[in-house]
Formats: sequence, C-alpha cells, structure tokens
Amino acid sequence: MGQMVNIVQNNVMRITALFLLIFIGNFVLSPVVAQDRYVLVIHGGAGTILKSQSTPEQEKRYKESLEQALHAGQLVLQKGGQALDAVEAAVRVLEDNPLFNAGKGAVFTNQGKNELDAAIMDGRSLAAGAIAGVTTIRNPISTARAVMEQSEHVMLTGLGAEQFAKEKGLELVDPSYFHTPERWRSLQRARHRDSLDNLKKSQLPLAKEEAMLIRKEKYGTVGAVALDKHGNLAAATSTGGMTNKKWGRVGDAPLIGAGTYANNLSAAISCTGWGEYFIRLVMAKSICDQMEYGGRSLQDAANEMVLKKLPALGGDGGLIAVDKEGNIAMPFCTEGMYRGYIRQDSLNGPIKKEVALFKN
Repeated sequence: MGQMVNIVQNNVMRITALFLLIFIGNFVLSPVVAQDRYVLVIHGGAGTILKSQSTPEQEKRYKESLEQALHAGQLVLQKGGQALDAVEAAVRVLEDNPLFNAGKGAVFTNQGKNELDAAIMDGRSLAAGAIAGVTTIRNPISTARAVMEQSEHVMLTGLGAEQFAKEKGLELVDPSYFHTPERWRSLQRARHRDSLDNLKKSQLPLAKEEAMLIRKEKYGTVGAVALDKHGNLAAATSTGGMTNKKWGRVGDAPLIGAGTYANNLSAAISCTGWGEYFIRLVMAKSICDQMEYGGRSLQDAANEMVLKKLPALGGDGGLIAVDKEGNIAMPFCTEGMYRGYIRQDSLNGPIKKEVALFKN
C-alpha cells in the first residue's frame, strides 16, 4: 500500500513539474514569439527644404535615397535582427549620401572644416555611445556604437574619438572626402551674411525666401529609430551640425536625452533641427518621461514638445519616434522634413512603406 502511495505521489510530482516547465517556457518565450512586428522610421533633416525651390527631379532623388536607407534597415529587421543593427545600417546609408548633412556632404564650419557628431542608444539596456567634433571618421554612427560596446565611456570627442576609431579598426578618410561644392557655397553665403554685421544686418528686412534659405543652410541631420521583432527599441542620429558653426560647437544630436534617446519602457527618438533649443528642452528624454511617468501617448507627448514648446522657445525642427507598441510619430514645425517609415505588423501581414518631404 505504501509503495502504491509513493508511485502516485511521484507521478503527481512529475506531472506538476511538467506543467510548470511548460508554463515557465511559455512565459519566457512569449515576448519573442508574440512579437511578429517590426518598425523602422528614418529622417534626413527638418527645415532644410523648400517646396518652392524643389524640382520634381530633386524630390525624386531624395525619396529614392530615403528608400535606400529604409531597405538597408529592413533587411536586418525582417530576418529577426536587432533594432540596434537596423538603425546603424540605415544611418550609414545616409552618411554615405552627399544629399544629406552627415558624413559625406556634411556642412562646413566657419573655419572651412567638416566636424561630425553621432550617437546611438539601445533601449533594452540603456547603453549608449556618442562622438563629437570628428573630421576623419567615414561613418561616425559606427564609431559611436563602438564607443558604446568597446569602451567604458559614453562620449568621446575630437582627436580622442579619432584615435579610438583607429585602434578599433574603423575606416578613416582624408577630411577632403566629406567636401561637396554645394556645402562649400553654403559656407560662403553664410560668411557673407556674417560680414553684414558691420551694416547692422539685424535692421535689414529679409524676404521670406531668403530667411528660409538661411534656415536651410543652418542645419540638417539624419537619424533612425526601430522596433525589432523581439520588442526592443533603438535610436541613432548623425550630423554635420550647422553651417558656419564656430568654436567647436556641438548640437543636440550626440547628446543622449536631447537629440537621441531609446528606452524599451517608452520610445526611441531621433531629433533634427536647431540643436540649441533641443538641448535646452532635453527633447527626446522629456517625451519619454511624459510617456513613462505621465501616461501620455507618444503622439501627444511628441506634439506637445515639437509643435508647442519648441517654437514657443524660438526654435524649430522635428523628430521621428516609435514606441514599444509600434506607434509612430513624426512631428515637425518647419516647412518640410525628409522622412519615411517601413513596417510589418504581423508575420504574414502586408509591408507598409511611405516616404515624404513636405507637409501633407
């Protein structure tokens, strides 16, 4: 009788253990199995384009370039790759394209140099890497990632960042690689406007088109944010800064929390625009905090910061964002923002893609 009781007890224990293993296994794996969605959003700068000064041919070139960047990131995400890999891949394409103000085609400083900044952040771990003021690194976004993964620091600048890139085997180029004639002409126009200070240029009225041209030549940035099939978020931003910038100026793009931020609890964000104002508003982190601690939606929080607080302070620009549920926000308070997204919301669902330049 005692032996029978022991057999029954052992069988009950085995069955209970089996159910526990099945339950725990489902619990651990469910976030990966259930997350069949991926989203990638990119931007190529806000405030840098005028509908009145664009031709159909130019618009086609920009849209094709945005689609190339989306495709690079999509190749990573659709295979179940990391959001971090996807945003790096997309930004590298934009850095190599002279149409954008990042990498090749970056704007010139007052001293006639190209000084590049970049940042990347992993929403799963809050790990981040950034570089600023570099002049010889072909793809700053990849060096920013190396800083995150292969150093004990978050941000490196100037010669130190370049030495780090060299030691890690990242591609370095002669500074002339970044030069383009269009950006050089922009610098000459900016220098000419500076010379008008002696004529009290602040008292000279600017035509609307001229004022917009000044903004066009002032800044522009590229960036990407992504949600991968594992439910992880990432953000990346790269820029040449502002035309005619002085004294080693650094904008918001490489500053974690200002121009770049990602947190799996809220959203991934990459900003573009007048960096001084994004820094003062701690733009990206402020939006994430409103979501995490205030319960606001991504769209509401982003609109509040970009469409209200930013212009109220005197700045302009825009941003791209994706939250942990796959919702997208792309607000901007300028005439245009190069932007696009690609997404698939279920395993066998349709792939949705869109690129745009101006306000709808």
